[in-house]
Amino acid sequence: MNLVIDVGNTLVKLGVFDSKTLKHKKTCIKSDFLTTLTEISGNFSEINNCIVSSVSNLSEHQLLKLRSFYDVLILNHETRVPFKNCYATPQSLGIDRIALVSAAAHKYPNKNVLVIDTGTCITYDFLNAKNEYLGGAISPGITMRYKSLHTFTAKLPLLEATNLRLLTGNSTMSSIHSGVINGVLLEMDGFIEAYKKNYENLTVILTGGDAHFLRDTIKNDIFANSNFLMEGLNHILEYNNH
Repeated sequence: MNLVIDVGNTLVKLGVFDSKTLKHKKTCIKSDFLTTLTEISGNFSEINNCIVSSVSNLSEHQLLKLRSFYDVLILNHETRVPFKNCYATPQSLGIDRIALVSAAAHKYPNKNVLVIDTGTCITYDFLNAKNEYLGGAISPGITMRYKSLHTFTAKLPLLEATNLRLLTGNSTMSSIHSGVINGVLLEMDGFIEAYKKNYENLTVILTGGDAHFLRDTIKNDIFANSNFLMEGLNHILEYNNH
């Protein structure tokens, strides 16, 4: 069994895989990481290997403790991956994007795949049918768009995302919601349509924290998978252990 750990700015996501199957998932704040790790190791004694992304956010003590439990692979830009990386600046490519493309390469071999990750930023990553990662795009995420409107203007309020689907806002608040939410949806559909024009039989994956919020309103056919990054990390670990 494998333990997959994705370390974010405030939260740590841990997943236990039996081969390709996610058996258990847990999210905790960073200060509770060691307690959660001890709990998982006690419940899943069959775990032998572990992969960690964004390890710079783990303290030295936490990392030493983790190494005392398992053989640990730290994902970085030199780690072997199951695709050809054609990115011009591979050392600047986000670890999360590497994991997402690895999941695409594993789950959709010999296909053109666009992965859309809706987190703090919205990232678009494209893997072609030749298993070549060509790059993609980065734009502000939903929360960042709301915050920027409030931060860089004198009077616009700070709002939280809503399911409001008005095209024409009839107040300042509804106009902000329309601009942010419709802006994101139209951007995504625009990217998808543009890729479809250039690459036939395109498979589109939607993942990330806001995927559940957006998946039912994108007009193009997509596959929503909230565990796609974890599946990618697990595949990288398996790929490096065989």
